[in-house]
Amino acid sequence: MPRLIVGFVIVFIWELVVRAFAPAYVAKPTTVLTAIPRVIVDPAFLHATGATLAAVAEGLVVALIFGTIIGLLMGRSTVCERAIRHYVNGFYAVPMIVVLPLFSLWFGYSGSTRIATIIFAAIFSIIINVADGARSVPREFMEVARSFRSGRLSMLLGIVLPASMPYLLAGVRLAAGRALIGAVVAEFFISVGGLGYYILYNSRSYHHNEAFVGVLLLAAFGVGFELLVNGATRRYMPWYRRDEKAS
Repeated sequence: MPRLIVGFVIVFIWELVVRAFAPAYVAKPTTVLTAIPRVIVDPAFLHATGATLAAVAEGLVVALIFGTIIGLLMGRSTVCERAIRHYVNGFYAVPMIVVLPLFSLWFGYSGSTRIATIIFAAIFSIIINVADGARSVPREFMEVARSFRSGRLSMLLGIVLPASMPYLLAGVRLAAGRALIGAVVAEFFISVGGLGYYILYNSRSYHHNEAFVGVLLLAAFGVGFELLVNGATRRYMPWYRRDEKAS
């Protein structure tokens, strides 16, 4: 109930301020609501949505695979952790808008630049979280595995990776949001087809209601992915939620 009340107040103030001070073409809640049925059946909007989501999914898969591998190596190998820790932390702090000119030179003004930006935006969150999870594995687990003569690979896949799953999911949750941002920023910068370009084009052509529908859809994707990760955690890792509540 408090969330609904606060949301209603924000929307009400938005409506009043736009009606009182803004030009007629500026988006307000009532006009955005009337534009939603028209926009969601627009072929241009559907094509832009599909292009952005496909790119985000592809980039997230690549970031998840390589981020998990690098994170496990960092978490379990002191040499590897010392060698690349500062680079990972440094690149994680670099704004993605800074690397876009370089990516556009290397990959051209095409979808490849968008994919590269998505991977850059997402991979370091996964690396950092997986490395923290791999370091937090109880020593007793590893000692028991060694007593049964388990190899390094079997310990990584059978003990370290499952024990790091809560950290991995936390990293994926962060990476998904950053991947969406990276895709939209790349589409702004290189003008490649997608939701970012759709929002930019409609904003510049004074179709603010249509542009705001795209913004709302991006927000809905972010919330939906958050709910999906939380549901998967409750379904497949109930022990993690019990420990979290107990702490």
